[in-house]
Parts: sequence; C-alpha cells; structure tokens
Amino acid sequence: MQKKKYHGPVEATADILSGRWKPLILWALRDGTLRFGQIEEELSAYKPNITQRMLTKQLRELENDGLIARKVYPEVPPRVEYTLTERYRSLMPIVEQMYNWGKEHMADRIEHE
Repeated sequence: MQKKKYHGPVEATADILSGRWKPLILWALRDGTLRFGQIEEELSAYKPNITQRMLTKQLRELENDGLIARKVYPEVPPRVEYTLTERYRSLMPIVEQMYNWGKEHMADRIEHE
C-alpha cells in the first residue's frame, strides 16, 4: 500500500481526522478499549446512524493511519477489540480542543454531548 502524500502538515492532520465518524470513533475510545458493538452503540445517538459497513471502513482507515489498534481473539464467536495507540495519544489534545471549541462556539447547534 502506497502512503498518501500531502502538501503540508495541516493538510495531513486534517485528512487523518476527516469525515464525520473518525473524530467520533476516536472520542468514543478515549476512555479505553471497546468492541465493535460498543463503538456502534456509542455512536447510535448521532443521526443518521452509522452503518456497520461505514464503521468497519472508518475503523480500518484509523488502524491504517496508526491511530487505533485492533486485537482479534481466537474465540467462537470471534471477539475483536479496538484501542487507541500511543500515536493517537499525541493527537488527543487536538481532539479535546475541538470538543471544547465546539462546546463553546457551537452550543446552539449541538443536540447532545
């Protein structure tokens, strides 16, 4: 897989966090490891709901970008857990600032937290 090239660090960082679901998935994982269904449940408050296909796609992209780790347990039924990586931990303050900025400046448009 060829790595995507960027024109600068702002573009690269924005691309990593682009899309409706990626920041929300990362936010859901901030307190610890979650399984697929738990992430789906965390995101269920957002309308329209994320589809399983889209959640799978977004999780794969976040894993490919090194922001989350996926662990598969050899059990029946299979158990898969997702957790934030150390690479993401350095990005976490930015996502927290996005949360704080949105809470302060977009409160009239926010339906829930």
